[in-house]
Amino acid sequence: MLIDLEKATADVTLEAEICIVGAGAAGVALARDLMKAGRDVCLLEGGGMDYDANTQSLFEGRNIGMEYYDLDHSRLRFFGGTTNIWGGRSIPLDPIDFEKRDWVPHSGWPLTLDDLQEYYRIAHDSLELGEYDYEASNWDKLGLTPLDFDQQKIRTRFWRFDHLAERFNSKRSEDLVRAQNVRIVLHANTTGLRAAENAAGIDSLSASTMHGRRLEVKAGHFVLACGAIENARLLLSSNDVDKNGIGNQFDQVGRYFMEHPHGRVAHIETSDPAAFWALHRKRFPEGGVPVAPAMVLPPALQQQLGILNSAATFNLQKDPDRGASLSKRTYMNLKHALSPTTSKRLLWQTWRGGLNWLQRHVSMPLLRTVVKAKRMNLYVMARAEQAPNPDSRVCLSAERDALGCQRADLDWRLCALDKETMLQFGRVLGQEFDRLGLGKLTTCEWLEDGRPEWPVDMTVGNHPIGGYHHMGTTRMSTSPKNGVVDANCTVHGYHNLHIAGSSVFTTGGWANPTLTLLALAHRLGDHLNSLMDKES
Repeated sequence: MLIDLEKATADVTLEAEICIVGAGAAGVALARDLMKAGRDVCLLEGGGMDYDANTQSLFEGRNIGMEYYDLDHSRLRFFGGTTNIWGGRSIPLDPIDFEKRDWVPHSGWPLTLDDLQEYYRIAHDSLELGEYDYEASNWDKLGLTPLDFDQQKIRTRFWRFDHLAERFNSKRSEDLVRAQNVRIVLHANTTGLRAAENAAGIDSLSASTMHGRRLEVKAGHFVLACGAIENARLLLSSNDVDKNGIGNQFDQVGRYFMEHPHGRVAHIETSDPAAFWALHRKRFPEGGVPVAPAMVLPPALQQQLGILNSAATFNLQKDPDRGASLSKRTYMNLKHALSPTTSKRLLWQTWRGGLNWLQRHVSMPLLRTVVKAKRMNLYVMARAEQAPNPDSRVCLSAERDALGCQRADLDWRLCALDKETMLQFGRVLGQEFDRLGLGKLTTCEWLEDGRPEWPVDMTVGNHPIGGYHHMGTTRMSTSPKNGVVDANCTVHGYHNLHIAGSSVFTTGGWANPTLTLLALAHRLGDHLNSLMDKES
């Protein structure tokens, strides 16, 4: 059932077994699981079915730390959330990402990869990603011979790509719209959670349209699925009972904000730069889903070097001093400069489709000719893990939005370990290039400038700062002293408040977060069903 709060003629009160705030990937996946289990679900979405500039303005906020994307550009506030501009890149986290690493402060999840494995497969199948294989075995399946790296130094894992654009958009969610046990409420911008007087649970939440129509929802359980910035903002601003905010008795809410920093790691001088890019480009196997390789360092080497779990790819580019290419400028304009309405998202998707067509069909002679004519060079690009850092955080601003709520400020910070990781990665890769006689690798100067910040270089790629991957502000932990939710994604001390999405990540690895957050959402669905069965 679909309810548009903007069309209501009076304020509305709803009751449900479970209320989910946010109709992005996590919220939609969780709502679908609970719908199938016969639960009475209320799914709130702050926006409508398409982009609206006024609603989107609620996401405005300041970057008070390192340079980052504008906060209202790095997430979307309408049905489907930021997955409306998602590229579909999917891969699970590695086992080491869940482990306590003595050389990585604040690492260690309260669960393991084995705890998530069955849910990864559910998420994988829901994205129609084909065979469950993210390993180097894909080289053989593609009929390709990889570079002969020492497997104790450099290994390969493969991304798989969801081929369906806007999978979580309203057009793909007709089952939820038609369901009699699901109420989807549009234009319901959650303004606060009302904690019980004993601060052990949530009694209700309040929401509002941009024009002041109000909604109150009473439910047995509440789930925040609004993204890492908004989840933290809602907890911090809901301070009528606990003055520090909900779940924040030990000042943990909003801390440990993580991204996947991007950057140019090294330049490679080689006689045939096109060949390396061609081998590692996105592939489109007949009858299968697209895949692409990533270079990674084995866990034993990470431990030996005392570094994070990061990945790297090859990229062909002009010299950075010559500025970004026309292709990159066009991509950035289509994805970020234009308002992401349905028609303009279609332009971006069409452009991406054209780039995919070129990757599928470009011949080596033509590629070599283009590389030579445009004086393109071969570079190593980082897709890095960020070390969990309590000083990297989301906090409340003194400024208020159109609904009278405090905005969020982002104080994004990196540390020396983040940069040291990519310096060591570049050196290991360079040693392998030397050993194999493939060329000469020179690491970039910024990696050794003695500062924790990474430079913002718009020529790096289509996402020059990071991947729009917001993680860690309500992290999972065994104790409220070093996190916000427990291993079941329930807020410490609040029996009926739960969080879905990548804000619960204890560490972020290098893997794109969507597959993992979907796995966690499916796991949370099972947990909630178990809780509600016991309560009934």
